[in-house]
Amino acid sequence: MCLRLLGQAPTDLGGGVIRITWLRETFDELPLSASPETTEQFARAYALSLMGGVLFSDRSGGSVHLQYLLLVEDWRRAGRFAWGGAVLSYLYREMGRSALQMTASSSLGGDFGGWAALLMLWTWERFPHTSPLHAVTGAQITQDAVPRGIRWLPAQTRQHGDQFYLYKLWFDECTTFVVSI
Repeated sequence: MCLRLLGQAPTDLGGGVIRITWLRETFDELPLSASPETTEQFARAYALSLMGGVLFSDRSGGSVHLQYLLLVEDWRRAGRFAWGGAVLSYLYREMGRSALQMTASSSLGGDFGGWAALLMLWTWERFPHTSPLHAVTGAQITQDAVPRGIRWLPAQTRQHGDQFYLYKLWFDECTTFVVSI
């Protein structure tokens, strides 16, 4: 399958997973004289590393399962998938697994996979009292602002640790919850 869809296969393919570092090293730069077939192979490798490293990341932190390669075999079919719903479902499943792994030594639960930034941005939008300062203000903030994550200053985000935002979420008085339609 790797040879057919990527044009190459890793030598250490085990357990049905590919190391993301192998994908990034092997498909680092598309040659200028690349054929359409080679371009598709590079695009598949990029999509696969994005799926394993961001959208559907797991606790392994460095590999992606080959099942995702089949999803980008046919680009027309892949364009009809509900990617947003799949990413959100995966994140919810991983959060549930994390909650079930809570131990006495880890009061906040286990690590979880999935796109944690999606959860963070959702929390900041729905619970404004937990969010850092806005990078843009007033009329600049619209419901159509893309990407939505640019609404907050990265420097302000890193100013406080995770514990600060957890405290604000759980112990501060929540006076607003923003509901979107």
